[in-house]
Amino acid sequence: MKIKNTQQKILNVIFLCFLIPFLSFSNQEDKPDFRIKTIVIDAGHGGEDGATRGAIAREKDVALQVALKLGKKIESEMKDVKVIYTRKTDVFVKLYERIAVANDNNADLFISIHCNSMPRRAGNERVSGTETFVSGFHRLGEQDVAMRENASMLLEENYEQNYDFDPNDPESYIIFSLMKNQFRDQSIKLATLVQDHYATSGRINRGVKEQGLAVLARAGMPAILTEIGFISNPAEERYMTSAAGQAEIVENLTNAIKSYKSLIER
Repeated sequence: MKIKNTQQKILNVIFLCFLIPFLSFSNQEDKPDFRIKTIVIDAGHGGEDGATRGAIAREKDVALQVALKLGKKIESEMKDVKVIYTRKTDVFVKLYERIAVANDNNADLFISIHCNSMPRRAGNERVSGTETFVSGFHRLGEQDVAMRENASMLLEENYEQNYDFDPNDPESYIIFSLMKNQFRDQSIKLATLVQDHYATSGRINRGVKEQGLAVLARAGMPAILTEIGFISNPAEERYMTSAAGQAEIVENLTNAIKSYKSLIER
């Protein structure tokens, strides 16, 4: 019965994906006077969802610190842009509520801040670098980040009703993978700029990747999830928790947003 239901869901999503090209969706680049006016910044995890942790810090805390600093810098340097946060304190916010904040406020960009991590095995503490994700297709068996980030929904009482999705079932990720929205190209463009700007600071660029991430799946605008470094790497953890490191990360993200804004609005 479970296999049959999964197959039916996949067929439904494939049918919707087939219809998308024939539907009339608004596209940022098709609007002659388009301006980026609202950006939603999402600090990953929070509250009882501490997510991954390193030797001295928790992901939820680092993500919040960087998110708040990013919002402040955008407000300071981009006066025409309104910043909205999915959370400004250490509280738990359901995954679907995060993207709903962006959709309900007609946001033009959605940026989710996270820290990466590797399992505690010999040699893994040396893995480092940044990577940025967009919602899209990935091969079965390559959904490690998606499974870790989507696990947050297990803290929700009615997660099966909220998402019609089992985060512990690899086959379920096929459904999210197929839910590509009309902003895929713009999301990849923004993600690429983010990675390029990280690289200007000497960070290891692990690239732009597509995965079935619940927090991005229903985005009505270009949306990315950026992993600002590996908290499982002692050196990167110190960097991400330092004032200088966070300032550099925020500078990279702000410059990427400015570059994207100039590209889209020209």
